[in-house]
Amino acid sequence: MFKTIVVGLDGSETSDRAMRVACDLAKTYDATLHLVHSPQPQTVAFATGAIAGYHMVTTMPSEKVVRAAAEKVMDAAREIARDVGVTVGETRTDRGDPVAQIIDCAEGLDADLIVTGRRGLGSLGALVQGSTSLGVSHKAHCACLSIV
Repeated sequence: MFKTIVVGLDGSETSDRAMRVACDLAKTYDATLHLVHSPQPQTVAFATGAIAGYHMVTTMPSEKVVRAAAEKVMDAAREIARDVGVTVGETRTDRGDPVAQIIDCAEGLDADLIVTGRRGLGSLGALVQGSTSLGVSHKAHCACLSIV
């Protein structure tokens, strides 16, 4: 049923739950997971807002900090997959619109399913960036699963 699954990640708890569900489906259907994270300076600033020196409104993190945060998101997802014995194929951490990045990956791989967390950034992030899971479900040409 599902052979190619794309997982959209943002590093939130909901994103981790989406990864775990995707891993369960990948094990069940012997599918390969492909991971997409589109690092956004705004969300990195929001996530690191408690760290001295970052003031979300006035200071955005450097490219180096954004890249490091993206690698942490991917490392955590790879660890989840490794813990349950699931193969991770392609990983993407390109900057840009998260919806476009996820859709581009899914279409390029002819994915059967896209899995995302429904409320990764919370209400503030949704106000700033819009709902990634909603955008993906509207534009995808394959099945979509939003995890709460």
